[in-house]
Amino acid sequence: MTAPVLCCDLDGVVWLGTTPIPGSAEAIARLRTAGHRVVFVTNNSSSTRADYATKLANVGVPTDPLDIVSSATAAAHWIACNVDLDAPVLVHAGPGVAEALRERGCTRLVDAAAARASDRYAAVVCGWHRSFDFERLAAAADALHGGAVFVATNVDPTYPDVDRRLPGNGALVAAVATAAGRAPDVIAGKPHASMAAVVHDVVGSTGIMIGDRPSTDGDFAAALGWPFALVLSGVGGPNGEEPVPDPAPAFVETDLASLAERWLA
Repeated sequence: MTAPVLCCDLDGVVWLGTTPIPGSAEAIARLRTAGHRVVFVTNNSSSTRADYATKLANVGVPTDPLDIVSSATAAAHWIACNVDLDAPVLVHAGPGVAEALRERGCTRLVDAAAARASDRYAAVVCGWHRSFDFERLAAAADALHGGAVFVATNVDPTYPDVDRRLPGNGALVAAVATAAGRAPDVIAGKPHASMAAVVHDVVGSTGIMIGDRPSTDGDFAAALGWPFALVLSGVGGPNGEEPVPDPAPAFVETDLASLAERWLA
């Protein structure tokens, strides 16, 4: 029997911020040796695939960039299927979103920092980025007041760092939604349909979802029709912001190393 593909979240599973979670790299190596393909699926849209591949290599996990799927990929998939590729799109996000949109053929991308209030856009894509400021917020609100489609890469409220929870894209999206008086028209990333479509395209119909956030990764596993493996090294669990669900997922382990040990035992 072919070993199932493992779709593995990054933040809270492989690393916390820039710090690798102990044992995660070794666990991935052991799983690969046992015949599992490991694909990384993240709601963080800020980085390009090449940047993620470099970061993974730096923590001991060499990875083909094509085995990295982010919510930027899912947002670009939705835009390509629903918006004229020659129409202007306002990018209120990091370089990962701009890369994904270009790869899908979008030809008129405008960074929110360079937008003018008089410009009109077919869509605004809001993804997590550290350059969020008042002018970018105002540009996104102007575009949405002008009738643009509001696409959020994801709405996770936080993401885990080593010793604290940092504001996630949900916080940025909430600011834009408040300024524009509109909720997002589309949420592209986990656990939503655009992300599921992209993952099925990359992986096929069979796999296992590994993540640290029951409300996102667990629901995404259900959307994919796959088992969910919850690791307690991120936001889930008794010490995190999300408790272990009742009933519990198919697999619950302290971290990726423990999960791999259980599977390979």
